Amino acid sequence: LMYNEKMDMMKTKIKNALSTLLLFSTLLVVGQDQYKADTESSLINWKGFKPTGEHYGTVKVKSGSFTIENKKIVAGEFEIDMNSIIDLDMAADSEYNAKLVGHLKSDDFFGVEKYPVAIFKVTSTEAKGDQTLIKGDLTIKEKTHPVSFLATVSLDANLLTVKSEKFKIDRSTYDIKFKSKSFFSDLGDQFIDDNMELSVHVKAANTK
Repeated sequence: LMYNEKMDMMKTKIKNALSTLLLFSTLLVVGQDQYKADTESSLINWKGFKPTGEHYGTVKVKSGSFTIENKKIVAGEFEIDMNSIIDLDMAADSEYNAKLVGHLKSDDFFGVEKYPVAIFKVTSTEAKGDQTLIKGDLTIKEKTHPVSFLATVSLDANLLTVKSEKFKIDRSTYDIKFKSKSFFSDLGDQFIDDNMELSVHVKAANTK
């Protein structure tokens, strides 16, 4: 009998502990809001450099969301549609524009047939005056490296807007080798700079 009473008491304590944990978890979830990216108005601006000039354009956000808690971004993950890359410094219907975009999609650069999406995952955020320092992991061609950038974050009950300052990534670390001085020593002035300039403009709507 005493054994049964002890077992009952233990079961009751376990049930109470689980109930408390569930309540705590519910409170945490209730305190968070999810904002889903508007893929029609969210994009990444890119710019590449070489001694004879530069090219620039955009690539679209395929999907993604931010988690907001106490009016602060606490998490986020986004898929970037590498097939959507376009060039904007030449006429859209020009032959060279088509050649450049085709080359960017090829294995020399982003290899979009094998790697159709890049992924950015927020790891932390920190207030920096009127802006927010966003840190995260960027995965391109299955290579992942940390990146960080300053952004202006606007938030209301229904819409979140994140507009970053320009920042740079080193394409060579993502195995993008074409005319890279990190891989080839005999390029002379026919190289393409390893550093690419990016900026992010994302709009996201509250899912509630």
